[in-house]
Amino acid sequence: MSNNKFVYLCNNENHTMNYLDIYPEIKETALYGRYINNQHIEPLLNSLPPNFKVSVIGKSVKQKPIHAVEIGMGKIKILMWSQMHGNESTTTKAVFDLFSFLKSNKEDAKQITEAYTLYIIPILNPDGAEAYTRANANDVDLNRDSLALTQPESQLLRKTFEAFRPDFCYNLHDQRTIFAAGDTKNPATVSFLAPAYNEKREYNANRLKAVRVIVAMNEVLQRYIPNQVGRFDDSFNINCIGDMFQSLGVPTILFEAGHYQEDYQREETRKFVFVALLSSLFFIDKNDLTDAKIHDYLTIPQNNIKFFDIVYRNVNYFVDSLKINTNFAAQYKEVLKNNTIEFESFIVEINEKLNAVGHLAYDGEGGIYTDDSNNIPEIGKKADFYLNNNIIFTNGVRKLT
Repeated sequence: MSNNKFVYLCNNENHTMNYLDIYPEIKETALYGRYINNQHIEPLLNSLPPNFKVSVIGKSVKQKPIHAVEIGMGKIKILMWSQMHGNESTTTKAVFDLFSFLKSNKEDAKQITEAYTLYIIPILNPDGAEAYTRANANDVDLNRDSLALTQPESQLLRKTFEAFRPDFCYNLHDQRTIFAAGDTKNPATVSFLAPAYNEKREYNANRLKAVRVIVAMNEVLQRYIPNQVGRFDDSFNINCIGDMFQSLGVPTILFEAGHYQEDYQREETRKFVFVALLSSLFFIDKNDLTDAKIHDYLTIPQNNIKFFDIVYRNVNYFVDSLKINTNFAAQYKEVLKNNTIEFESFIVEINEKLNAVGHLAYDGEGGIYTDDSNNIPEIGKKADFYLNNNIIFTNGVRKLT
């Protein structure tokens, strides 16, 4: 798929952009993998050219700096924030890819900085980023704190929103590997949502603007990852920041960076998030956003919980003298060790009628399960085991001999 080429055509017929050609040139190679915190981004922020206005706009619970970058001088103002959840770093990498593109001498980059003023918070939750946790240092989910505003990071984002007065908000997140794009067997590599602004989940003019931009981004992404774009659930919760900002009258878009085949470091996914970000900037200032295309939005398949990381089928084990045939599944737990993220697989479901898809799947062919404890697959057990005593599975994966 990465060999395909796609030229994006804006309304201006002279404007062409081949994302796959430019991406290797602009990818911020200093950022890699899942563990991204202030120590990783601060040298990059310090090296940005003067037209990038870099500032410390506040402090976290543990008094770590929260940085912001303002770039551009245009009339259209977009507020973006990433790593509201500290362990969701893919969109942060994509943001720095966007910075890399915007500091280039490309004419397209100049057009964007002339049309837009972008205000971007790369890591809103630096304490969570360092600890690799969803919540902040007070164990509060900042994306459930938009109404109460109990945390300094939540208060800072609201203060920034009110001072900047954006025309659009981009709420940048990661989602788990469990999601498929609708009823397909494809992972939801990128998902979007135009959050609801009220309990009835109605569509007003501002929500429809967000819808129109999502439709445009989806049209671009379908050329790269066909049937791997999803639509996030739009249940209304005023405690969530996207729902709050939508209810306050600003078109808001949720970005969810998900799984791409065999891409647990999310280096492919970051590319598609970058494509989505950039294509939205090529689109908004050149198009009529009142033509909402709600039907096209609703045909984006809704995220469907369908995947496990690894599925094992047709495996036998013994309880006393009774042989039992079953299927079971393992999921990776992301563990921070020595400043890197390790993926440790644990058994999470055992069911002879297991109806799920694995990003990786094995047919046990009726082999006998044994392990180094009681020779029975159990939920919560590390996925280290044997089949027929000679086929070894280590950390969930068959060991080649």
